[in-house]
Amino acid sequence: MARTTTTVTAAALLVAAALGLAPQQAQAAPATAATSSSATPAGASSQLRFFDIPGSGGITLKGNVFSPGGARPGQRFPLIVLPTSWGVPQIEYVAQAEQLADSGYVVVSYTSRGFWLSGGRIEVAGPPDTADVSAVIDWALATTAADPAHIGLGGVSYGAGISLLAAARDPRIKAVVALSGWADIIESIYSGRTQHVQAAGLLGAAGHLTGRPGPELDGILTDFLGSNLEREPRMIEWGKQRSASEKVDAINANGAAIMLGNAWGDTIFPPNQYAAFFERLTGPKRLEFRPGDHATAEGTGLLGLPNDTWTSAHRWFDRYLKGEANGVDTEAPVQLKSRSDNGYEGYPDWKSVGAGGTEKLALGDSEHVFANVDSGANGGVVLLSSVLDQFVKAPPVASIPLLPRAFAAVWQSGRYDEDRRIRGTARLHTTVTPTKESGTFVAYLYDVGPLGLGKLVSNAPYTFHGRTPGRSFGVDLDLFSTAYDVPPGHRLALVVDTVDPLYIEHNPTGAQLTFSSPRTDPSYVSVPLREQ
Repeated sequence: MARTTTTVTAAALLVAAALGLAPQQAQAAPATAATSSSATPAGASSQLRFFDIPGSGGITLKGNVFSPGGARPGQRFPLIVLPTSWGVPQIEYVAQAEQLADSGYVVVSYTSRGFWLSGGRIEVAGPPDTADVSAVIDWALATTAADPAHIGLGGVSYGAGISLLAAARDPRIKAVVALSGWADIIESIYSGRTQHVQAAGLLGAAGHLTGRPGPELDGILTDFLGSNLEREPRMIEWGKQRSASEKVDAINANGAAIMLGNAWGDTIFPPNQYAAFFERLTGPKRLEFRPGDHATAEGTGLLGLPNDTWTSAHRWFDRYLKGEANGVDTEAPVQLKSRSDNGYEGYPDWKSVGAGGTEKLALGDSEHVFANVDSGANGGVVLLSSVLDQFVKAPPVASIPLLPRAFAAVWQSGRYDEDRRIRGTARLHTTVTPTKESGTFVAYLYDVGPLGLGKLVSNAPYTFHGRTPGRSFGVDLDLFSTAYDVPPGHRLALVVDTVDPLYIEHNPTGAQLTFSSPRTDPSYVSVPLREQ
């Protein structure tokens, strides 16, 4: 009964927070001495208390602590710190924190600085945020029964990004679980030098609704969404400072065991950047990809429901903080679930995911498209389309025969006699001739059924500036990584157009693009396949 009560309460609070119904949602907490109040459900084995925790720079972070019940005087437990997601208050991890405490952890969760009742301004995982992690660890070691030799860190989305960066800063951190996060913020929302407008706009709106963005963040968002190319170097440098991929040497030197989890269709932090980061890690590591969108793969676990992602997270902490021989370190470190079935596949590393070889689809005919018109092919809607794919196998669709050829270039394979199990990162190689110096195009890979209806397999945008009109140039574009099974009797289609609501496009009025396949440099799409 105690766990059920906690879970229902957490669910209600999360819904209230999402709807903006919680009181005083954007009021900063003043810096005060640590205080506590108990809130222990009757019969619960663990104990929950709420605290004002001193953060870095004199601010106060609103937090809570779950401690194992029945502890003996002087007994120490492994510590897990959980920074909250973007725009979510400290109750986010209540259900998972209770479970972890019941299994023998001290768990400290806190509202990230600048949000809700925590003090400070939103720093977007900047140095003050990682300093907050160290301050919370210091406080937990001084205030709770936490063991200084066994410290873990984890979180979802924003909490994941902060956790990875903190692992580079603080060598006390021995294990990290980073779910639906980023390792490279530039590749996440500016891939192909194209602004992911829905993702960035959503984050900006949520930040203003639930917190207090600082002038630096407001300036970055204004320049980013306003396509201020003169400020691009500043934006990229700002992003690098907030990307764990830029600090991987320090993470490796500190030696924390890193688990990464994400969804194939994450429209805020696409999977490619996590896979590239995983390959550069030299310590204990694990990479899990599942169907879904941003934070949906682990979402049910936040409500206390059975969840594969959180089961893996608990095993990871148990192995690297408690030393339990639970086998997680002997399993294949890359674990994937295809979008087409419910089974898991294990691989020794990311480069082995497409070990069945690549199938090259030749793009032999030149295609000429007019820009600035949406052909009907698109990547869907942020936080919605991939959820439909996750739960009802309904990704964004387009009728390939009906796409207007004046605004969309289309190439199709022949029909397949047997299934094609796509695994990894498809790549487009082509030659582009523009009529203007700037432009944007989006490439889509579709699974096309007998009636011509195409289900989206993957996509990616590409933007160029400063090109000479009429002069051709080569493009190599990685589409977003995925795991998708194309049934027998279907075919693959590559579609390229110039407008997608997910992205900002940079096509001047009257712009046209030609996609050609020179004899000396043929165009193609390489599709990585799983071994049969």
